Amino acid sequence: MNRILVERELTDEGPRRRGGAKGKRHTVTVNLAESPIAWLHARGHLEARLFDAGERLRADYERAQLGPNVTMRWDPVRISGGGNGGLSPTERQIAARQRFDGAIAAAGKGLEDILWRVVCACEGLPHAERALEWPARSGKLVLRIALERVADFYRIP
Repeated sequence: MNRILVERELTDEGPRRRGGAKGKRHTVTVNLAESPIAWLHARGHLEARLFDAGERLRADYERAQLGPNVTMRWDPVRISGGGNGGLSPTERQIAARQRFDGAIAAAGKGLEDILWRVVCACEGLPHAERALEWPARSGKLVLRIALERVADFYRIP
């Protein structure tokens, strides 16, 4: 796992996103390469089952190539290879998209927003709560409910 450590000022809402620590304020070291659900899992706020569900959802999101593209794709074209289940790259992409859509649908209406923001877009919970105009500290509970449903969809024990 990559580690990009920076020192950030600790505020009431969590680490300040921009700028470093100044003066004698309380600071925290933040790993910029760590995803929000990995952060929650590492600190005991998410069980392994929920973390695995989030990681599986993000993997399907990335395999389906649902993220925005800025320019032409320069991915190498694979002619042959093993371990792909007999599917072409396009078929694997379509299958990942179907799994992603199914998992989001399983989360249910109203839960897909926080799920996508935190798991797929890697927004921190405080930022997602503000963007959704939710009360502070409400996102963690809603995210847990959404991840429970996604874990059931993926049949994670």
